[in-house]
Amino acid sequence: MATSVTVACVGSSSTAGKGQAFNWIVELARRPQNRRFTFRNFGIGGDLSFNVLERLPQVLDYRPKIVVVAIGNNDVLALASPKARRFFRIVKRLPHTPSAAWFRENLAAIARGLKDSGRATVALCSLPPIGEDPDSAQPFQHELNRRSGQLNAMIHDIAQEESVAYIALNEAMSAQLSTSPHRALTSFRFFPLYRDAFRTLALRKTPDQVASLNGWRLHSDGIHLNSRGGMILADLVQTFIDGVGGEPGGVMPIKHTHM
Repeated sequence: MATSVTVACVGSSSTAGKGQAFNWIVELARRPQNRRFTFRNFGIGGDLSFNVLERLPQVLDYRPKIVVVAIGNNDVLALASPKARRFFRIVKRLPHTPSAAWFRENLAAIARGLKDSGRATVALCSLPPIGEDPDSAQPFQHELNRRSGQLNAMIHDIAQEESVAYIALNEAMSAQLSTSPHRALTSFRFFPLYRDAFRTLALRKTPDQVASLNGWRLHSDGIHLNSRGGMILADLVQTFIDGVGGEPGGVMPIKHTHM
């Protein structure tokens, strides 16, 4: 009997796949071609790059052969919103105020820690858009786009520097959004997030039903992915794990194939 290959998926709420976030890891696990893989979900809601770095030893304890890292959207929110920045600083017990330079330092350390374990083939995902208006002039959405672009450039550079794979999630989602009506995320507010969590956890609505209520195409709430957005990520990760053979490392700009 073939030995199962452990795939670790590391990130925040969009990886955890709870509440209003589509569970793309469950989607991968149910595919017949993935029978030889055991998927481990290391997503924790609200995590920033610092928090993932802190719990990296827990990931390595499972000795994964493949690791997909999708972290940074909460770093973007902390950079773009003073309210989010205060919230994450307290709730996630951050030692200092988030910055782009700190994100780069943390992500590089994550990539090195996984790669230097000598066991895992690693991929870094670019960040999914927050909001759905890539060229927005609305101030908050514009700042989100600017910060996402800044961090995505860092993710690509780190993938090159550390010789790990790069999964072009932002690029694939942005291409989808360029052909659809645009909607800006105009502010960071807690009430809509709690309301949508109530809709999914208490009223049993799916992320897609929440998306329909809120008027989003690839998100349920402008931040978390619905099935349309989540399937883009699932298919990109599928392409990555299908291509993992005897050659670890190397920057791989994975293309979007899901229709």
